[in-house]
Amino acid sequence: MAAAVGHPATLYARLEGDKVRCTACARYCTIPSGSHGFCFVRKNVGGRLLLLSYGKASAIQVDPVEKKPLSHFRPGTRVFSIGTVGCNWRCQYCQNAEISQEREVVGRSLSPKAAVQGAQRYGCQGVTFTYNEPTIFAEYALDVIQEAHAAGLFANFVTNGYMTPEAVEALGPHLDAVSIDFKGSGEAGFLRKYIAAKGPEPIFESAIGLKRRGVHVEVTDLIVPHVGESVDATRKLARFVVDQLGPETPLHLLRFHPDYKMMDLPDTPVATLERLHAVAKAEGLDYVYLGNVWGHPLEHTYCPKCGDIAVERFGFTIRSWNLDRENRCVACGHRIPIVGSLSDDYLPTIATPVA
Repeated sequence: MAAAVGHPATLYARLEGDKVRCTACARYCTIPSGSHGFCFVRKNVGGRLLLLSYGKASAIQVDPVEKKPLSHFRPGTRVFSIGTVGCNWRCQYCQNAEISQEREVVGRSLSPKAAVQGAQRYGCQGVTFTYNEPTIFAEYALDVIQEAHAAGLFANFVTNGYMTPEAVEALGPHLDAVSIDFKGSGEAGFLRKYIAAKGPEPIFESAIGLKRRGVHVEVTDLIVPHVGESVDATRKLARFVVDQLGPETPLHLLRFHPDYKMMDLPDTPVATLERLHAVAKAEGLDYVYLGNVWGHPLEHTYCPKCGDIAVERFGFTIRSWNLDRENRCVACGHRIPIVGSLSDDYLPTIATPVA
């Protein structure tokens, strides 16, 4: 009998017979022997859960950390971005559907050690797990993170946050930063219809859990025109961020562009983003950004005390840095809560595919 192809998973529980319950994401899939979970990459083989995508990268690229988006974490650094196949969501507008919705587990061999060596070769200061949902390959990500930290690199997730408490417990002590994307402001009807997720509660709980474990958290919100734009939902999300994560937590309102199964919708009108920006600010958030609108004034970081531009941005590029060595506004001395500071030898990074 041929050995099962896959890496032993740790985030699961054994059930009666040969069934298992996966505890990586909030779906808590019950998986009979020979079957896989909703993500297609976690398979029960004889009562043992295996991660089929371990060490199989479907996408690798060098990115600026600002692309994640992380505006208050290690500004100006480069990250070695890694994605695999599969996902625990079915976003109908997914811009990475060719890998996230792939059911055949394929990819380029990339061991944890090789991933970190690649990051070092391309002059990266961190590794990022992105393009598909990294929670579904948590065991692989954790092994990469261990190698990354040993080499002096940071590690972060770009995640939908649809995790379990078990996953938060496993990942929280090791992640340096996360960008949690709520999609449609986390409105329950939008999540059910366009993502096939039951509701936002696991995302809220994961954000709180990661924050409590010392992970730097930034929140993104993809605003989908007509079907996913709601003043009430945006207000509720902003209030959650203020109350549970803190008013200094960055919120990024992202512009939608048509993709995958939602090609009939337009790009999000800039006026819509501006209106929702005002809603979020009115709830008490200090730092609200517009994303995917290059050249807009609301890309900048403004000092919440004096209103001056603390960090001037254009897309993923930092144009001017008006903070001192302790990240205090040069105009008034107010400290901006950014992890790390811009280095004197900063050079803009253009996203670069890895050959």
